[in-house]
Formats: sequence, C-alpha cells, structure tokens
Amino acid sequence: MVELAMFIVVSAIAVIGGVGTVLSRSVVYASLFLLLSLLAVAGIYVLIFSPFLALVQVLIYGGAIIVVVLFALMLTRRGEANESLDNRQKPLAAVTGLAALGILIATVVANKWPASVDPSPAAFRDLSETLFSRWAIPFELASVLLLVALVGAIVMAKPGDRK
Repeated sequence: MVELAMFIVVSAIAVIGGVGTVLSRSVVYASLFLLLSLLAVAGIYVLIFSPFLALVQVLIYGGAIIVVVLFALMLTRRGEANESLDNRQKPLAAVTGLAALGILIATVVANKWPASVDPSPAAFRDLSETLFSRWAIPFELASVLLLVALVGAIVMAKPGDRK
C-alpha cells in the first residue's frame, strides 16, 4: 500500500512537471519543469526496482541534457529571454494532446495487465556487457552529435560579422 501511495505521488509530480513544461511562458521555466518531470521519472524507476535506469535518468537526462538545453538557450536567446511562448497553434496542440490521451487510455483499457509482477533487479553484469559491447558506437555517436550541436550553438550566438 505504501508503494502505491509513493507511486501516485511521484507520478503526480511527473505529470505536474510535464504540464508545467507545456504551459510555461518562459523557455527557462519550461526547461526547469522538464527537469522536475525527468527527476520524477527517475523516482518511478527507483520504485520499480531499476536503480540503473534511475541513475542514468538523473545523470544523463536530468543533468547533462538539461544543462545543454539551458546553455544553448542562454547562448542563442540573449535578447529574447523574456519573450512569450504563446502562439496561434495552442488549439491544435490541445486537440492533438487530447487525441494522444484518448489513444493512451484506450490502450491501457484494452490490454490485460498482470495482477502482480515479481520485482527483480536487473543483472548489472549482463547490462554492462551489452552496453559497452553492442551499444558503444551509438552512445559515442550521440555524444559527438551533442558536442556538434553545442559548438554550433556557440558559433551561431557569437557576435561578430554576419555575412
């Protein structure tokens, strides 16, 4: 019963962070709400006995990605920091979001879920061997892509001659 209550609280925090991300008028506040949501998802991973995923969620998404997003925002939007994010597409976004919610609810209702699941932590040895053998190249490519994006943001934000 305690696990269910903790799950509901952490899930509510994740939903609040997601709604805050979407509804925030400031890009900086939106990224901070995204951080809140990502940390709550890490809490859900802890509750389902997956400490490795929780650690990766906090370090990679909660730390690195949010720092890169905030760094890129600070570099590229110096004069536009107080600009509002409102636009004419809000009704279309609301309809799309409600349609996605309807599909999600229909999927949850249509599937037969097991009554209980035996929680067992993942074997770190197997996970690490797969991660550093089979998935090493995609991880390195993703890090190079993030580095190129960061350098591109610095070059674009650099004041100087624009031709």
